[in-house]
Amino acid sequence: MGAATLYQLARRGVDAIGIDRFEPPHALGSSHGETRITRQAVGEGADYVPFVLASHEIWRELEAATGEPLLEACGVLVVAPGSGASSHHGKPDFVGRSIETARAFDIPHEVLDGAEARRRFPQFVGLASDDKVYYEPNGGYVRPERCIAAQLSQARALGARLRLRSEVTVIRQEGDVVRIGVDGDEIVADQVVVAAGAWTAPLLGPPFDRLLTVSRQVLHWFRLEDVTPHAGGPVIIWMHGTGDEDYFYGFPPLPGDDRLKVATEQYVAATTAETLDREVSSAESAEMRRTHIAGRVAGVTTEVAQAAACLYTVTPDNGFIIDRHPQQDRVMVVSACSGHGFKHSAGIGQAVAEAVTGGPSSFDLTPFSLGRFEMSPEWHAS
Repeated sequence: MGAATLYQLARRGVDAIGIDRFEPPHALGSSHGETRITRQAVGEGADYVPFVLASHEIWRELEAATGEPLLEACGVLVVAPGSGASSHHGKPDFVGRSIETARAFDIPHEVLDGAEARRRFPQFVGLASDDKVYYEPNGGYVRPERCIAAQLSQARALGARLRLRSEVTVIRQEGDVVRIGVDGDEIVADQVVVAAGAWTAPLLGPPFDRLLTVSRQVLHWFRLEDVTPHAGGPVIIWMHGTGDEDYFYGFPPLPGDDRLKVATEQYVAATTAETLDREVSSAESAEMRRTHIAGRVAGVTTEVAQAAACLYTVTPDNGFIIDRHPQQDRVMVVSACSGHGFKHSAGIGQAVAEAVTGGPSSFDLTPFSLGRFEMSPEWHAS
């Protein structure tokens, strides 16, 4: 979100500086792991669709400008059981919601049953004949590290400045300016955008320390017996039970690779950005394969080629926050991504740049306001 916003501000000629305690792209937050799913008919809610539609346009513009491949439209399958309850990101009937959203926004899609999906995509051997399947041919994946690097390089070329390996310790609005403490120095700005992910609550305190929960998520790459059935996609989101954790998602191997990347999600164990256990045990990978992959995806060996941990920062309703700080109206707080943010990030950068520059906006940010949460009266702006 920060790289996207800096790029969009630079495009508008704003004198902007981007500050990061690390050197993005990096593997210490929520935006690493080679691939991130993108889908336009967002089952989490129609309010997100304008962001992802804009993001696809921006990725293609950046590809043309940089020559870097960023978006691979290999298709996305979203699967749920043919009967009974299922849930994803707190939303019941996620396949049905995706279909409704696709119809509302004229997004190309197909509605399949499990038998037809298994015939067309035989790598998914565990599809039951009556499974409900949504297929979006223009979905796929983006490459997060490349997307971030492309936006930062373009922002710099347009005049933005970067201050990396620099930790912001305090943000304090005084009248019409905001003072930013950075490694003992001070930067004075007209406005500040905070896109600090899992570091947001420690940096800003109330009410974000109550609203944001950080959880550890694990990515696994397994060797394939044969790449051929998996090459070329699609990405899959497969709900095979009733709860939010009864599912997995997976990506086709990247060109020239023989690994299949898969993951699930958990929201039971909370952590912090500073205390995250970044080591992934072999037992965790074995459990991932046993619980979610075995019997469902063909040719996945027991060999773990790679594993990595990342962070989700989640709100009580699994939505985003894009709003002014309740007591500092020149501080815009951008997201907790709640586990489904990267596909929207380029469009959110555009939306935030429009908001802070006061120009006409293409986006309605009302659904992402802090006002939807019950907060103590003292934390509402006067």
